[in-house]
This record gives sequence, C-alpha cells and structure tokens, in this order.
Amino acid sequence: MARPKKCRKVCALPENAGFAPIKRSSTENRVIMSVDEYEAIRLIDLVGYTQEECAVQMHIARTTVQGIYNEARGKLADALVNGRMLQIKGGDFDLCNQEAALCGEKCQKFCRKRNGNVFKEM
Repeated sequence: MARPKKCRKVCALPENAGFAPIKRSSTENRVIMSVDEYEAIRLIDLVGYTQEECAVQMHIARTTVQGIYNEARGKLADALVNGRMLQIKGGDFDLCNQEAALCGEKCQKFCRKRNGNVFKEM
C-alpha cells in the first residue's frame, strides 16, 4: 500500500495560471505543472533558496524537493523547447496562513506582496 502524499506548504498561488507560445497550439497539447512544482521552481530559481532551505520552507524532505524540482524543470524544458502551452494547477499543497512561526522571512514578504490576488484558471 502506497504511503499518502504529504501536503507541501506553498506561500501563494501563482498570479498566472499558465503560459503559451506566441503561435499558440491547441490546448490539447499542453504541459500541466502542479502548484507545488511551481513553488519549488520559485523558491530555488527565483528566490535563491538551496534545496535544503526549500525543503524547510515547504515542510517536506530535501529528497522530495529534489524530485519535485527535477520534474518541474523537465516540464519547463518541454514547454519551451517544444512550444507547448504550460498550465499551472493542482497538486498536493497547503496555502501558507502567514503565521510567523511557520513562515520564513522571504515567504512573509512574498505573502504580503501577493495578499489579495486571486488565482484564475486558464
């Protein structure tokens, strides 16, 4: 019996639910990235966290972050190289409730900056 997935902490939902190439192909030819994969990319590549810091922030193991991050990078490469639409939705995650004890300093700034934005499906 498989172990149930542990929810990953996410600071905020993405402002953009996805991206498409200029010569947009049909929506059938799209790559789906989960919100937790998006968060791993955001924390490691944009904020500059190490995988260890990302793991602490998301309340999961570093090896789990490594797997999520590698999967997300593969999806980004597929969308960019093959000109496919990228859609961000779903996944096993809990939104940050902005409690200082659970939320890192960089996350608090991000949560405050993004507070009030509404996630819209494409």
